[in-house]
Amino acid sequence: MKIKSFMTMMVAAVALVMGVSSCGSDDDEPEVAVAAEVAGSYEGNEIVMVDNDESSNETKTYVLTKVTDASIDMNIPEIGMGMMTIPALTVNGIGLKKEGNTIAGRLATYNGKVTNAKGEEKAYTVSDVNILFGDKNVVVTFSLKYGTMPFIMATTFTGTKKN
Repeated sequence: MKIKSFMTMMVAAVALVMGVSSCGSDDDEPEVAVAAEVAGSYEGNEIVMVDNDESSNETKTYVLTKVTDASIDMNIPEIGMGMMTIPALTVNGIGLKKEGNTIAGRLATYNGKVTNAKGEEKAYTVSDVNILFGDKNVVVTFSLKYGTMPFIMATTFTGTKKN
């Protein structure tokens, strides 16, 4: 009887130890804190294409701000000039992933509103956001639909980190 009781206790102890050790989620990898590595101001060349024609080719500064360890917000500087100026825009919640030495950011669509120089509120949609970081350089591509404009602006920015 003592052996049967001892064996029952041993099986219960082994089951408890195995249960506790297997309850931990070994599949969850810790979030890599990449946003702090890429946050900052980037100065470089911005090319805006409208209907396959180059509309703008200027030196601009993009600002990327850390939101979480794995996401950033992007401030796009104003585009155009005079009455055709699109005010500075923000794109929030761009997710980041690190693969080897490369950090990539992607966002399918972001919808926002901004007030223009006339005080009018305009809706905008930024889509197909792709950001690629390498060393101190960045390449950003996205499509922009602003207000009721009938066309989409395809934008490419290539810059170098200032700070």
